[in-house]
Parts: sequence; C-alpha cells; structure tokens
Amino acid sequence: MIRIFKIALRNLLRYKRRTLLTSILITFGVVLVILFSGLAGSFKSMMIGQITNSNLSQMQIHKKGYVSSIDTMPLNLTLDAKRYQKIEQLLSSHAQIKAWAPRIKLNAMLSNFTDTTNIRLNAINPEKEVLVCPDVGTRMTFDKKRDPGVLLNQGEVIIPDKLAKGMKLAIGDPIVLVANNKDGSVNGLNFKIAGIIESILGPQGKEGYMHIKDAQDLLRMDKPEVIEVAIRLHDFDKLEKAYTALSSKLAGFVNKKGMPEFEIHPWDKLSPFSNIAIMIDFMTITMKIIMIAIVLISILNVMMMSVYERIREIGTMSAIGTSPSRIMSLFLAEGLLLGFISTIVGNIIGLSGIFILNIYKISFAFGRQDNLLLSPTVNITELLWVSCIVLFISVFASLQPAYKASRMEPVDALGHV
Repeated sequence: MIRIFKIALRNLLRYKRRTLLTSILITFGVVLVILFSGLAGSFKSMMIGQITNSNLSQMQIHKKGYVSSIDTMPLNLTLDAKRYQKIEQLLSSHAQIKAWAPRIKLNAMLSNFTDTTNIRLNAINPEKEVLVCPDVGTRMTFDKKRDPGVLLNQGEVIIPDKLAKGMKLAIGDPIVLVANNKDGSVNGLNFKIAGIIESILGPQGKEGYMHIKDAQDLLRMDKPEVIEVAIRLHDFDKLEKAYTALSSKLAGFVNKKGMPEFEIHPWDKLSPFSNIAIMIDFMTITMKIIMIAIVLISILNVMMMSVYERIREIGTMSAIGTSPSRIMSLFLAEGLLLGFISTIVGNIIGLSGIFILNIYKISFAFGRQDNLLLSPTVNITELLWVSCIVLFISVFASLQPAYKASRMEPVDALGHV
C-alpha cells in the first residue's frame, strides 16, 4: 500500500503545473469554508448572546396559552404562588439549570403630568434577573452617583430612550404609571425615572423595566403572581437536551380538566432573530456545497486527463501482469493524495486566517449596539468534518476515471495514438 502511494505521488509530480493549479483550487475551497464558518459562527453566537443575555433569557416558562396571545400581554394567564412553587422545585432539581427569575409583563400608560403615552413594561426581580440575563444593565444609562451594583429599586422605573426623548424626560424625573388590572379596574402609582435603556430591537422598541413588587401593587394582586419564569443554563450548548427534559417533566402537570398547565419555549421560538440564525446555518451549508462542487469538478477533471494522457502506460502495466484492482488503486491513491495535501494546506491557511482575524478584530453593529467585536473560532469537529468531506469527495471523484483505467484492454491501450 505504501508503495502505491509513493508511485501516486511520483505521478502527481510528473504534471507539476496541473497538480499545483488543482491543489490551489481545492485549498481555496477549504480556506473559504473555514473562514466563513468561523465568521458566521462567531456572528451567530454574538447575536444569540446579545439577545439571550440582554433581555430574553435562554428559555421561558408560561401558563399554557400565554405565548399564543403574547401581543396583548393578557393578565388572566398568570402563575399563582402555588404554580410558581412547582416550577421552582422542578428547576432546582435539574442539574443543567443555573438560574431562573420571575417576571411580569404588562401594558401601561405613562404620564409626565403634561403628556401621556403607552409603554410596555418588564417587571423583574433585580437580583435574580442579573443572574438570568447578565448583560441586562449594559444597555442602561444611570445617574453617575448611583451605586453601579443596584439595577433597580422599588418605586423606580427604567424607560426606553425613544420615549424619554419624545416626552422630554430625564433621569430623576417623576412620572405616573396607570394600568388596567385583571378585573378591568384602573390603578395608578407614582414612580421616579432611575435610568434610560437602549432598545435591542431598534428605535421602534418601547419596553421599560420596573420592580416586580411594584407591578404586583400596580395591578392590585392580592397574592404574588408572575407571568413568566426566565431560565439560564450552565452550558448553552445543551439547550436542546435541557428543553426536552423540562418539556417532558412539565407535561406531567395538568389542570382539573386534564390539560397541561405550563408551556416552555427556548429563545428561538420567542425571538424573530432566530430566522437570522437559520439563514446563517443555511449559508454555511451552501458554502460547504460549493466547496464540494469545487473539489468534485477539480479532481474529476485532473483524473480524467491523467487517464487520457497515460493510456499507453496503462496498457503497458496491464501487459506485464498488473491486476485491474491494482491499477484502480493507483488512480484512487492519486485522487486521495491530492485531496489530502490540499486539505492539510487549506487547514493551515484557514486557521492562520482565523488567528489573524482575532488579532485585528472585526467590529460590527447589532440592533442599536455599536463596536461589537467578532471573535472567529472553528470547532475541531468542524475541521474534521470538512477534511473528511474533502477526502471522501476526492476518492469519489476518482472512481470513474480509475474504473475506466482498470478496464482497458492491453492491446487497445498499446495501440492508442
């Protein structure tokens, strides 16, 4: 076998220019896939991190039917203390769960005593929220004298910057929030603006923050209730596994009618940006298909030319007793060797390119956040898959020319002009 590869290498070196051009083309395809996978994967991870770490969380649990009517933020689908306790017991017993936080989402009217406008509010437990969404405070602006460790106190609200500019509100200004309760009655409370938040969804966003106890008072909840439970895992890569396990266990909680009490959704079922992640994956697959096409056409072309130019040589080999299987092995070894060398060189150049990109840093804007830095990385598994695909296609592309060479009749081959 080693001898076959030595002969195959010698045959490739006999046609240096053609071998070099083919190898460069294959190497270019490998480098292209590695660089694109690294950049696309980094952007995807950055995007998901910004969404899940800033406001959405990695998973959310609601009362059954809430997500289908989430646009209206219904207050009749809350989780009472008993149901919330069930969820806490389940989450505390799951090894993959790092933290969870209760939330209330509500619509309200905000007044600065002159003008009034509507606002969407996320009522949170500040201490638990920063564990679930560690970057929640990065988009917020506070008074310079404020303790940086305090996200939100009772009696305070954080409003979106567009709303603040439109109503000429500043940090420290008093406002009034008015909201409809579950029974349809109206209640209002006075608050102070503690901070301004930039919306991750762009200028159309009008979501602010308030303390969850203030929301329960504003909505006149006799007993503590929550709308959703946000969840964070120890390892985001195990999201699918954790989601499946929690879904199975939550399905065991049913109401008096025998219907499921809860529903759980991962981040991609709650955010429209999941479509961007799908497009990134689709483009990565497309790049791999292009690479496969490059390798297939390149190897097929060079091997067919090799067979055509060496017909008399093949005939001589057959005439002196070389078996068809050995002739076929020789041409397959040439294709495999060409693919192997190109893959090694492509991996070296591709990884060097990733290293250089990490040194010079690529910045971009996402949502309303500027100067986010990409940190391209390539998983070892990804490299192995790319390499295996190239080697497989190299052998596959060599099959037809190799089979043709092994089936030549010695008399016809020697008589070929």
